Amino acid sequence: MGFFSVAWPGAPFVTMSAPHLAALASLVLLNVVLSRFARSSETTKQRIRIGLVAVLWTNEVIWHLWLMRSGTWDLQHALPLELCSIFVWAGGLMLLTRSTWLYDLTYFLGAAGALQALATPNIGVYGFPHYRYWAFFISHGLIVTTVAWMTYGEGHRPTRRSLLRSVVVGALLMGVVLVIDLAIGADYMFLAHKPETASLLDALPPWPVYLPWLLVVGVLMFAVMYTPWEVADRLRSRRDRSLVASSESNTAAPVVGAATKTRSAR
Repeated sequence: MGFFSVAWPGAPFVTMSAPHLAALASLVLLNVVLSRFARSSETTKQRIRIGLVAVLWTNEVIWHLWLMRSGTWDLQHALPLELCSIFVWAGGLMLLTRSTWLYDLTYFLGAAGALQALATPNIGVYGFPHYRYWAFFISHGLIVTTVAWMTYGEGHRPTRRSLLRSVVVGALLMGVVLVIDLAIGADYMFLAHKPETASLLDALPPWPVYLPWLLVVGVLMFAVMYTPWEVADRLRSRRDRSLVASSESNTAAPVVGAATKTRSAR
């Protein structure tokens, strides 16, 4: 019984414990370090993108191998139908292709799901330093990092249209996954019942009443994630209008002055 064991004899994971906060702090530090390469050459940026994809996808493959080796891989838990499982692959593809469309979806759907998972991890008894602890935080942390890097490192940003597109895609995805959940007795994306551990879903009504509320909560989260961009756009627009008004005022002043001199000469 050790690092990769299924029957973990160590301390169970506790939300907001020292290992949890340390993992979150490490994620912040990683992005601070990466932000220093935002003005680097294209070759350096490409290496960063490939490096993130390599770690993200390798970590996911090892997780599936661990499930198979431990005899816990099954259709009800291991299919890539969790929001974060989907964006492990979609986020990596986004980095390789620098697709704006994939960026939009990963920014709203992927990062929103990963941030919620990071805030309330659902890894059962597998506390630090078990393999599952590392796999969980690497996976979810790098989903956030892929979006962050594409934003500050590659110059991408969300738009109002991408927000609306993500709401539509998210609703369609929920419908498809719910059908699969009910068909195979699974609970991907927590659409069949709430998670066993504490989560934001505890504040919502029982199943199935909470399903529409999930979409409402998602839209609110998307709105919060887009708010800084909306505020920045409005401030920029106001500043531009002020500059234009000031320029027109300065241009009109000499004309008025010239007209006054002409009248005086007469």
